[in-house]
Parts: sequence; structure tokens; C-alpha cells
Amino acid sequence: MSVDGEVRQLTTEADEPGWEVDPDDEWGVAVVATVGRQLKLRREAVGMRAGEFGAAIGYGEDLVYKVESGKRIPRQEYLDKADEVLGAGGLMAAAWEDVKKVRYPKTVRDLAKLEAQAVEIGLYVCNSVSGLLQTPEHARALFQAAQPPYSPDDVERMVAARMARRSVFERDPAPSISFVLEEATLRREVGGTMVWRQQLERLLEVGRLHNVTLQVMPTKTDAHPGVDGRIEVLKFQDGTAVGRSDGAFNGRPTSDPKQLRILELRYGTIRAQALTPRESLAFIEQLLLGEA
Repeated sequence: MSVDGEVRQLTTEADEPGWEVDPDDEWGVAVVATVGRQLKLRREAVGMRAGEFGAAIGYGEDLVYKVESGKRIPRQEYLDKADEVLGAGGLMAAAWEDVKKVRYPKTVRDLAKLEAQAVEIGLYVCNSVSGLLQTPEHARALFQAAQPPYSPDDVERMVAARMARRSVFERDPAPSISFVLEEATLRREVGGTMVWRQQLERLLEVGRLHNVTLQVMPTKTDAHPGVDGRIEVLKFQDGTAVGRSDGAFNGRPTSDPKQLRILELRYGTIRAQALTPRESLAFIEQLLLGEA
């Protein structure tokens, strides 16, 4: 296609995977379908065919049909260009506020919602750095290492979702958050030396926050209740709580008081066996200096 003497490359479904809609995400399906329908109505109102509209915003006709039928989640750039071309006065661009939430998987949104409401969060992770603590580069390296591999677009979507959860550190009033990390995971240079160092620096930054307690579980220690996997306990303002553990209750979230007491006992035992917060930060600093 020639425009003003130049060849214009359209973004098509083949070279622009986009974000697929999770059919089990009812709210997400509804949001994307509504936005798609509004885009189609406005396009038809100005008398543009799908192919013309796609050419005007730099996307292929096949992708336009996917977005308008609610089968593909549009990117912010798509909505911004559509708003301009259709003369929507900012209405289509504003739809991004809802659409951007849909791009995160429902399970991640649910988890982020719970974390946003919790007044106390306790996390132990056995085999990796907790997602709340990860840098974008560290998270990206982990997702890229998966087998079978994720598509590049899926990787970026998951990285964005994980980074969105970090807003928990910006809440006011701030929740009380405690982490216990295994020494072995801190020594693994995920993503290479530079990414590894940035991740350790991020741990020091978060570990020094007034509402955060970060502890390291030494490798040379006895067995503890967390060797089966992660433990997570979230407590809320109204006195309720929810928790889960890979090694208990089939890994499913639970709010049963008896089961929660078991998880709290295990998490408390783990914290007692780990280095103190001051010793833990000192240990991470020694790792950065190559002295540990």
C-alpha cells in the first residue's frame, strides 16, 4: 500500500498477536465486547469500511474485525488512533481505563484485588523471588524460561500484570507486609549478572520500607514447614483472612479458621528459623559485594 509515495506497513493479525480474551473471564469478555461494539458503531457512523479504518490507524482489516467482534483486546495505541480518526472526542481513548485491566488474567486481578484490601500480608516462596518483589527484567527472564515457551506478547502481558501488583507498596495507609525468601533463590543469577544485581538492589529498597519485613532463610538450616512450596496469608480490616499453601489443602485458597491457624503456625515457624530482618539485609548487601 502506497501512502504519499511511501510504503505503509499495516499491523495485521499475523504479525500482531495482540491480547486474546479469556472466555472464562465474564467481566473481561463484557468489557471487550462493549468497546468493540462502540468502535464498530462509530466507524459505521462516519461511513468508513473496516479496511479503510484499518489503513487509517495502521492496522490490518482482519485485526479490526477481531477487535470489533470482541475477540481481541485492543492496545492503548489502537484506541488512541481510533479516537482521532473517528473524531470520538476522547471517548474511545478513555475506554483504555477499563481495557487495561482486562489485559491482566482474571486470577492476577483477583489476587491484586485481595492484596489491595489486605492490612497484613505474609509471604514465603520456596523456589523463586516473590512476584511482589520482582523487577520487570527478573520477571521477564523467568517467563521467557518457561517450557513450552510463551509468545513474546504473552510474556509482556504477564510482566505488566506482575508489575501492576507492586502498587500495594504505595497504599496509604500502608499494609504490614512480611517476606521470607530462600538464600538459594537469591544466589541464582536469573537474567544475567546485571539483572541479578538490580533484583538484589530492589530487595534492599523494599526491605528498608517502614512497613516491610524481609527475611532470608539460610540454605544451611534444618528442614522447615515451607519446603513443600509457597505459603501466603492475607488479613483484612474486618478481621477475616484468606491463605493458601502449595503443601496444604490442595493448594486452594482457604478462609476456614482452623486451616488458617495451620498456615499461620507454619509461617510463624518459618520466620523464626530465618535470619532476622537486619541480618537478612546485611546478607543481601554482602551478596552484592561478593562477600557472601
